[in-house]
Order: sequence, then structure tokens, then C-alpha cells
Amino acid sequence: MILIGALVNGLAIFFGGGVGLFLKKGLSDRIGTAVMNALSLCVLYIGISGVLQGDNVLMVIIAMVLGTLIGESLDLNAKINQIGAWFEVRLLKPDSSDGPSISQGFVTASLVFCVGAMAIVGSLQSGLSANHDTLFAKSLIDGIAAIIMASSLGFGVLLSGILVFSYQASITLLASFLAPLLTETVINDMTCIGSLLIIGLALNMLKLTDLKVMNFSPAVFLPIILGLFL
Repeated sequence: MILIGALVNGLAIFFGGGVGLFLKKGLSDRIGTAVMNALSLCVLYIGISGVLQGDNVLMVIIAMVLGTLIGESLDLNAKINQIGAWFEVRLLKPDSSDGPSISQGFVTASLVFCVGAMAIVGSLQSGLSANHDTLFAKSLIDGIAAIIMASSLGFGVLLSGILVFSYQASITLLASFLAPLLTETVINDMTCIGSLLIIGLALNMLKLTDLKVMNFSPAVFLPIILGLFL
């Protein structure tokens, strides 16, 4: 099932959010940090494993350089943050009750779970090569995050799982539609470059770096064009 990765991710958020509502106080900071660090190492492993699928070093280097130039020129990282801020200002209305509104939990969680390299790269991998490892890892991370968020933001966090599934399923289906038009070499190069972004994200999660990973993201798609010349 090509959408299994996106489906598992959505369900992980839903059930994680349910656990958060039940626990109320969620996980302690110490335990939550330790578990997230462990998952970050798993994400690093997935990134390294994916990089090994590439065998065209020249393609990877050129795509990364050109993709970074495009991403930095457009400053995609900042624009993603601006979009998030725009939604927060317009959709997060103060609620008359003491607790947070459903819309606040929904929008905040949706932004956290949808914005990032793992959502895009993982969905592309699911569609192009039926490799769901990245989305499965993201599911674990999002599920734990949902426990913590739902304990403070409420039921809206559970509803965000629907949007996350729809968003990632759309990318997966688009990638699966394009897959027959791409050669195995191009798909491997895209997977390799996407895995480099996953490594960068893992290093950020471990607080070893502060890379603007989204500014590298155009590189993932460049092998489609560069493959015509290299």
C-alpha cells in the first residue's frame, strides 16, 4: 500500500494525542528529551542508509550546490516560518475558556508536523520507491510530540493527524505518478540527496548544528533536470 507511510503518520499523531489527553501532564522533560535524542539518532541512521543508495557523486555535488543557491536566494526557510506565523496570527483566536481552543491545537500541531524536510522527503521516498522508513521514523517522533502537545493544547492536536495524512498522501501520490517517467538512476540520486537533508535534520535535532535544511530542499528535484545532461 503506497500510502501506508502517510497513514501510519496520521494515526500516530491521533493515538499519541489521545495518550496526551489521558495523561494530561504528558511526559516529563527529562524523559521526553531522552526519547527524542534516541529517535534523532535513528533518523541519522536512516539518512546515512539512504545516502548509500546514490552512486553518482558528481550529480549529488552539483545538485546540492545549485539547490542551495536556489534555496538561499529564495530563503525558503524564512518563507516557511513566515507562512507559519501568518496562519498563527489569522487562525489562532483567543478563546473565552481557560484552556486553549481546538483551532489553536489544530493549527499549531499541523504546522509542527507538516513543515520540515522529513514530511517532504519521506513522502517522496514513499511515492518513488515505496520506502516508508523515513515516514515511519517521523511517525514515532510525531507520536511522542503529540503526547506532549495534546496534554497542553487539547483535542485539536488529534485532528491535525487528518491534515498531516492528507498533505503527505498528496505528495506521495504525485511522486508515484512521476516515478514511471523517471529512471532508476534519477530516483536513486533523489533518494541520496533527500537522505543528506535527513542527516542535516538529525544533526539539528541533536542540537549539533543549526542548518536551514529547507534551503537545501530544491536540490532533491534537480536530478530530474540534470539527468538529461549528466
